[in-house]
Amino acid sequence: MIRLVLFLIVLALVAFGASWLADRPGEMLIAWQGWRIETTVPVALAALAAFSVALLVVWHLLSLLIRSPKLLVGFSRRRKREKGWAAVSRGLLAIGSGDIEAAKRARADAQKYLPREPLTQLLAAQSAQFAGDQDEALRVFRTMLDEPGTRLLGLRGLHIEARRSGDIDASRVLAEEAANQDPALTWAADAVMEARCAEGDYPGARAVLEKQMSHRGIDKLQYRRRRAVLLAAEALALEVSDPPVARERAVEAVRLAPTLVPAAAVAGRLLGNNGDLRKATKIVETAYAATPHPELADVAARLRPGDAALDRLKRIRALAAKAPDHPESLIALAHGTIDAQQFAEARALLQRLSQEPTQRVCLLMAELEATEHEDVGKAREWAARALRAPRDPAWIADGRVFDEWGPVSPVTGKLDAFIWAVPPGVSATPVLEHEAERVRTAIAAIREKEEARREVERAAELEKLSHAAPVPATAEDAKPVDAKPAETKPAIASPATAKPAPAKSVEAPPPVVALPPLPDDPGPVTDAETAEPAPARKRLFGL
Repeated sequence: MIRLVLFLIVLALVAFGASWLADRPGEMLIAWQGWRIETTVPVALAALAAFSVALLVVWHLLSLLIRSPKLLVGFSRRRKREKGWAAVSRGLLAIGSGDIEAAKRARADAQKYLPREPLTQLLAAQSAQFAGDQDEALRVFRTMLDEPGTRLLGLRGLHIEARRSGDIDASRVLAEEAANQDPALTWAADAVMEARCAEGDYPGARAVLEKQMSHRGIDKLQYRRRRAVLLAAEALALEVSDPPVARERAVEAVRLAPTLVPAAAVAGRLLGNNGDLRKATKIVETAYAATPHPELADVAARLRPGDAALDRLKRIRALAAKAPDHPESLIALAHGTIDAQQFAEARALLQRLSQEPTQRVCLLMAELEATEHEDVGKAREWAARALRAPRDPAWIADGRVFDEWGPVSPVTGKLDAFIWAVPPGVSATPVLEHEAERVRTAIAAIREKEEARREVERAAELEKLSHAAPVPATAEDAKPVDAKPAETKPAIASPATAKPAPAKSVEAPPPVVALPPLPDDPGPVTDAETAEPAPARKRLFGL
């Protein structure tokens, strides 16, 4: 718009000047070497303008002719660069679309027209990787190390190839070299931190993080989160060997990330062991309000070692009030009430979760049946139901379930990769195994009671049988017989008759008393019992 206005202004001035000269034509006379030229002023000015234009055209043509070789060379270079960039674009698109042959052709064209261009080297390396030619890819990446502009690109490529081949030491050395050259480089800093975390060198990982933050390679929120993760991991590692240092690290981690469950849990345990129950309770409750978690409930219940079950239940009630309707709160209360033998309340709590009971709820019902009613049958029924029940949340990293949280993923080594969520699939989670152990303990207690009761009954039966058996007579118990003379009668002869000889007198054996079999007596051994026993049935959850 401004240009249009300026053009109109200039055009108006020219028109005004031409009109002004036309009104005042005047006369010009030029006499030179016998020549006499007479004309008006406007005509003279027009001739001067035409001559100037012709002179400029001639000058431009002469300049173009002189510079033509250089122009031709520049034109040729531009054409080659255009063809090279077009080849690079085609190659990258071919790699993205999976066309290996087109990528190879584009790489050849790019190397022909742009042999020294960094993107050409990148295309060559990526096409070699795409084709599975690791040696060629390594050669290209090593070539990149010679140029300052492509050195970091070469280090990254070699780092990736080293990780693919399983050479962890080489990948770490390459990442550290890249991080030293550019501390703000994200992939290099992450790789070094992950490697040091895998070795348990959490202070070294924090040093890399601090250097990355000082070079503005990470935003402040991510920095605080990662520092909290590293501090929590160090606190867990030092919890047994150096509790004071572990407590300091855990408290700092909670300050940076109050809702980080592992940090709050280890801080609560360490502060509780140190007697600082108020601060420990505040930390655990703050984290639980944001993320209800069974580990936080367990820490809250055992903040003071040696407390009775009712005291633990009181602290669980205070914690559950932070998220009263959350399933984890109901499950934590059910745990506490079962331990405190308040079975009616425990059953009422579990009834609130009975619409879609998860595996933990089913196992809690099994524990309740075994503990309250000593009903092993119902306990086994609920344990069997747990196999088909929905799963409970667990720690997941890169799609795999783990029983404990960690600072890096055991699968990929990624920092802060663990999440608390419901895992896919139907296999038992680590939390479920813990619940199954409680059920096994309850059933084992029932069996011990039954065995003790059978022992008592067996002893009573033996005592009863010992009183019921007859006592054999002794010689002292026989009464003496008075001696009298035998009476004599006259013998009268009579014809003899055949009679059987009297049987010889034999002393009768003592009476035999048949004792009933004991309650656990298996009875006579049969042929079937001498055969090899059948394989034992697989028990559900070992119950």
